[in-house]
Amino acid sequence: MGKVFTVAIIGCGSRGAESYGRIMAEWKDKFRIVALCDVNEEKLRVYGEAFGVPASARFSSEEQFFAVRRADALVLATMDNDHVRQCEAALRLGYDVLLEKPITGSEEECKRLLAAHKKFGGKVVVCHVLRYAPAYRKVKELLDEGVCGELVMIDSIEQVCYWHQAHSFVRGNWRNSDETTPMILQKCCHDLDLLQYYAGSRCDTLSSIGDLKHFKKECAPEGAADRCTRCKYVETCPYSAVAFYIGEWKRIGSPANAWPYSVLTTEFPIREENLRRALEMGPYGRCVYACDNNVVDHQIVMMTFENGVKANLRMTAFTACGGRIMRFYCTKGEIDMEDETGTVRVRPFGKEVETIDIRALQEGGHNHGGGDAGLMHEFYSVLCGEEDAPTRLESSVESHLMAIRAEESRLKGGVPLKVHAE
Repeated sequence: MGKVFTVAIIGCGSRGAESYGRIMAEWKDKFRIVALCDVNEEKLRVYGEAFGVPASARFSSEEQFFAVRRADALVLATMDNDHVRQCEAALRLGYDVLLEKPITGSEEECKRLLAAHKKFGGKVVVCHVLRYAPAYRKVKELLDEGVCGELVMIDSIEQVCYWHQAHSFVRGNWRNSDETTPMILQKCCHDLDLLQYYAGSRCDTLSSIGDLKHFKKECAPEGAADRCTRCKYVETCPYSAVAFYIGEWKRIGSPANAWPYSVLTTEFPIREENLRRALEMGPYGRCVYACDNNVVDHQIVMMTFENGVKANLRMTAFTACGGRIMRFYCTKGEIDMEDETGTVRVRPFGKEVETIDIRALQEGGHNHGGGDAGLMHEFYSVLCGEEDAPTRLESSVESHLMAIRAEESRLKGGVPLKVHAE
């Protein structure tokens, strides 16, 4: 039996506690959760009881939590603007850190954290979970094997999906770039990380365009209320919070604990009366045309990598389903991957098409196509000293610089920009 590492979690939300925390609590031969920190006392109670963390090891004060080192490793899954400050504190105390993405929206903070990492040591693994999903690893394997020749260009579409846009980027925590990172970083640092991973090179130059087209007050239907529970369009609006959070929850069998419904309430199991109360009083019941959101609902980024590979990323809220569509154009064929159909298709020129069922590669029971579980396996290996993670801090900063430049370019009307100053 291998070593069991103690773990502290700061940020007991849908990622820190509900995703990573529950996997770690399940894998008792690898992890033991011993401390929690969150500003929400109810979350501390719920997850403290779920993970067997005593009340004396639950903290609502960041200062008290970081007064001493409380575990071998720290899961850091707070809001984006808190990451660097808290990761610096963790490294100073001697933690190894699993750091939720994005790291930060500031280039200066990226440099500051790299300096702290160099000074204090410790291991920092960034949660670019798709790098650990078997399907995405399979694509990398095919590219590296050269089954379709040399990679020339990548076309990638991030289908945010209409309801996910409304949930996370209109009503939710990542709706306003004054409070969190821009959407190209929050939603697409996965995509940018994958693109430079597949290109096998740093990004040289990029340009970007996009804006907020639809989710603003002038697009509201005439006479719409500011909250879905009292709106005359509650049954017909595609963005109806009642139809989605209650109607869809019922349609899929009223699960006791499932994202995104679990974001609305800390009650377990989830009940209709708690969801309805949240819609009547909380942020997720607001009309999508009456929120304080300012992030984009569509954006395009065009990239040239230092090795000559070109890439195009299109992010849009206006899709019926979520998931990524990626097409790789190579000198001797194409490779296509689509999340919704669960397939990778290898199309060598003049030969038969090979279709790979990527769902068969996924580890069941965990999100991001098995990426969450893959990340946990990788983090455990890193803690054991067996290997260095592909998404260690130094390599993950690259995709963040790409996103920061993309947002700069967008705000400047799409001007091409160098990603690196040197």
